[in-house]
Amino acid sequence: MTPRSIDHPAGLPKAQLLDQCETRTGKVGGPGGQHRNKVETACFLTHLPSGVRAQASERRSLAENRQVALHRLRIALAVHVRSESPQQPPRDTPVPASELWQSRCVGGRIRCAADHDDFPLLLAEALDAWHRCSGDARHAAASLQVTATQLARFTARERLAWASVQELRKQHRLAPLRV
Repeated sequence: MTPRSIDHPAGLPKAQLLDQCETRTGKVGGPGGQHRNKVETACFLTHLPSGVRAQASERRSLAENRQVALHRLRIALAVHVRSESPQQPPRDTPVPASELWQSRCVGGRIRCAADHDDFPLLLAEALDAWHRCSGDARHAAASLQVTATQLARFTARERLAWASVQELRKQHRLAPLRV
Protein backbone atom coordinates (compact mmCIF):
# COMPACT_ATOMS: atom_id res chain seq x y z
CA MET A 1 0.00 0.00 0.00
CA THR A 2 1.56 3.31 -1.04
CA PRO A 3 1.26 6.42 1.09
CA ARG A 4 -1.62 8.62 -0.01
CA SER A 5 -1.02 12.19 -1.03
CA ILE A 6 -3.51 14.50 0.59
CA ASP A 7 -5.73 16.36 -1.86
CA HIS A 8 -6.61 19.63 -0.18
CA PRO A 9 -6.92 23.26 -1.32
CA ALA A 10 -4.36 24.30 1.32
CA GLY A 11 -1.76 22.37 -0.69
CA LEU A 12 -2.43 23.97 -4.06
CA PRO A 13 0.44 25.79 -5.75
CA LYS A 14 0.36 29.55 -5.16
CA ALA A 15 -0.76 30.49 -8.68
CA GLN A 16 -3.51 27.85 -8.76
CA LEU A 17 -4.81 28.87 -5.33
CA LEU A 18 -4.84 32.55 -6.29
CA ASP A 19 -6.77 31.65 -9.45
CA GLN A 20 -9.52 30.29 -7.18
CA CYS A 21 -9.58 33.46 -5.10
CA GLU A 22 -11.10 36.89 -5.32
CA THR A 23 -8.37 39.35 -4.38
CA ARG A 24 -9.08 42.87 -3.17
CA THR A 25 -6.79 45.58 -1.91
CA GLY A 26 -7.62 48.46 0.34
CA LYS A 27 -6.49 51.07 2.80
CA VAL A 28 -6.64 50.58 6.53
CA GLY A 29 -5.95 53.03 9.32
CA GLY A 30 -3.81 52.57 12.34
CA PRO A 31 -0.14 52.86 13.21
CA GLY A 32 2.34 52.67 10.37
CA GLY A 33 2.65 56.19 9.15
CA GLN A 34 1.43 58.18 6.23
CA HIS A 35 2.33 55.53 3.64
CA ARG A 36 0.15 52.89 5.24
CA ASN A 37 -2.78 55.27 5.68
CA LYS A 38 -2.76 56.66 2.11
CA VAL A 39 -1.78 53.66 -0.02
CA GLU A 40 -3.80 50.48 -0.66
CA THR A 41 -1.50 47.97 1.02
CA ALA A 42 -4.08 45.74 2.71
CA CYS A 43 -4.85 42.44 0.97
CA PHE A 44 -8.17 40.59 1.27
CA LEU A 45 -8.51 37.06 -0.17
CA THR A 46 -11.69 35.01 -0.56
CA HIS A 47 -11.44 31.39 -1.70
CA LEU A 48 -14.46 31.22 -4.00
CA PRO A 49 -15.16 27.44 -3.93
CA SER A 50 -15.30 27.36 -0.11
CA GLY A 51 -16.04 30.97 0.89
CA VAL A 52 -13.09 30.95 3.32
CA ARG A 53 -11.51 34.40 3.80
CA ALA A 54 -8.21 35.80 5.00
CA GLN A 55 -6.62 39.22 5.14
CA ALA A 56 -3.41 40.99 6.06
CA SER A 57 -2.79 44.67 6.56
CA GLU A 58 -0.03 44.96 9.12
CA ARG A 59 2.85 45.41 6.65
CA ARG A 60 3.61 48.56 4.66
CA SER A 61 3.95 46.65 1.38
CA LEU A 62 1.11 45.11 -0.63
CA ALA A 63 3.39 42.25 -1.75
CA GLU A 64 4.27 41.37 1.86
CA ASN A 65 0.61 41.58 2.92
CA ARG A 66 -0.38 39.34 0.00
CA GLN A 67 2.12 36.68 1.19
CA VAL A 68 0.85 36.88 4.77
CA ALA A 69 -2.80 36.77 3.64
CA LEU A 70 -2.07 33.74 1.45
CA HIS A 71 -0.50 31.86 4.39
CA ARG A 72 -3.47 32.79 6.59
CA LEU A 73 -5.84 31.59 3.85
CA ARG A 74 -4.03 28.24 3.70
CA ILE A 75 -4.39 27.88 7.49
CA ALA A 76 -8.08 28.80 7.33
CA LEU A 77 -8.65 26.29 4.52
CA ALA A 78 -6.87 23.62 6.58
CA VAL A 79 -9.21 24.30 9.49
CA HIS A 80 -12.51 24.69 7.64
CA VAL A 81 -12.26 22.34 4.63
CA ARG A 82 -12.06 18.57 5.09
CA SER A 83 -10.49 16.43 2.40
CA GLU A 84 -13.03 14.34 0.62
CA SER A 85 -12.43 10.63 0.45
CA PRO A 86 -14.64 8.58 -1.85
CA GLN A 87 -14.81 5.78 0.71
CA GLN A 88 -14.18 6.46 4.37
CA PRO A 89 -12.50 3.43 5.91
CA PRO A 90 -13.83 2.11 9.22
CA ARG A 91 -12.53 4.01 12.24
CA ASP A 92 -10.04 1.32 13.32
CA THR A 93 -8.66 0.76 9.82
CA PRO A 94 -5.29 2.49 9.48
CA VAL A 95 -4.97 4.97 6.61
CA PRO A 96 -1.35 5.54 5.64
CA ALA A 97 -0.09 9.06 6.21
CA SER A 98 0.96 11.13 3.21
CA GLU A 99 4.54 11.23 2.03
CA LEU A 100 4.76 14.82 3.30
CA TRP A 101 3.57 13.75 6.76
CA GLN A 102 6.02 10.83 6.84
CA SER A 103 8.89 13.10 5.80
CA ARG A 104 8.05 15.52 8.63
CA CYS A 105 7.73 12.87 11.36
CA VAL A 106 11.02 11.92 12.94
CA GLY A 107 10.96 9.51 15.86
CA GLY A 108 7.23 10.02 16.42
CA ARG A 109 7.61 13.82 16.53
CA ILE A 110 6.19 16.26 14.00
CA ARG A 111 8.88 18.63 12.81
CA CYS A 112 7.38 21.72 11.18
CA ALA A 113 7.21 25.33 12.32
CA ALA A 114 3.81 27.03 12.21
CA ASP A 115 5.06 29.63 9.71
CA HIS A 116 6.53 27.04 7.30
CA ASP A 117 4.85 26.53 3.91
CA ASP A 118 4.17 22.84 4.75
CA PHE A 119 2.33 23.62 7.99
CA PRO A 120 -1.17 24.25 6.54
CA LEU A 121 -1.20 21.00 4.58
CA LEU A 122 0.09 19.02 7.57
CA LEU A 123 -2.56 20.67 9.74
CA ALA A 124 -5.25 19.71 7.21
CA GLU A 125 -4.07 16.10 7.31
CA ALA A 126 -4.05 16.11 11.12
CA LEU A 127 -7.58 17.53 11.24
CA ASP A 128 -8.75 14.95 8.69
CA ALA A 129 -7.42 12.24 11.02
CA TRP A 130 -9.19 13.81 14.01
CA HIS A 131 -12.47 13.83 12.06
CA ARG A 132 -12.01 10.33 10.64
CA CYS A 133 -11.51 9.04 14.21
CA SER A 134 -14.42 11.04 15.69
CA GLY A 135 -12.12 13.11 17.90
CA ASP A 136 -10.42 10.08 19.49
CA ALA A 137 -6.83 11.26 20.07
CA ARG A 138 -5.32 7.80 20.40
CA HIS A 139 -6.79 6.48 17.15
CA ALA A 140 -6.08 9.68 15.20
CA ALA A 141 -2.47 9.70 16.40
CA ALA A 142 -1.98 6.02 15.64
CA SER A 143 -3.23 6.55 12.08
CA LEU A 144 -0.56 9.25 11.64
CA GLN A 145 2.15 7.25 13.47
CA VAL A 146 2.70 9.78 16.24
CA THR A 147 1.76 9.91 19.90
CA ALA A 148 -1.53 11.43 21.01
CA THR A 149 0.41 14.11 22.89
CA GLN A 150 2.37 15.04 19.77
CA LEU A 151 -0.79 15.24 17.68
CA ALA A 152 -2.54 17.38 20.29
CA ARG A 153 0.44 19.75 20.61
CA PHE A 154 0.77 20.03 16.85
CA THR A 155 -2.93 20.82 16.40
CA ALA A 156 -2.92 23.30 19.29
CA ARG A 157 -0.33 25.45 17.49
CA GLU A 158 -3.26 26.91 15.57
CA ARG A 159 -5.96 28.28 17.89
CA LEU A 160 -8.86 27.73 15.45
CA ALA A 161 -7.77 24.17 14.70
CA TRP A 162 -7.62 23.35 18.39
CA ALA A 163 -11.08 24.85 18.96
CA SER A 164 -12.36 22.72 16.07
CA VAL A 165 -10.96 19.55 17.65
CA GLN A 166 -12.46 20.44 21.03
CA GLU A 167 -15.86 21.03 19.39
CA LEU A 168 -15.58 17.71 17.54
CA ARG A 169 -14.82 15.92 20.81
CA LYS A 170 -17.79 17.65 22.45
CA GLN A 171 -20.09 16.48 19.63
CA HIS A 172 -18.94 12.90 20.25
CA ARG A 173 -19.34 13.25 24.02
CA LEU A 174 -15.60 13.06 24.73
CA ALA A 175 -13.89 15.06 27.45
CA PRO A 176 -11.95 18.17 26.40
CA LEU A 177 -8.21 17.75 25.95
CA ARG A 178 -5.50 19.77 27.64
CA VAL A 179 -2.16 20.58 26.11
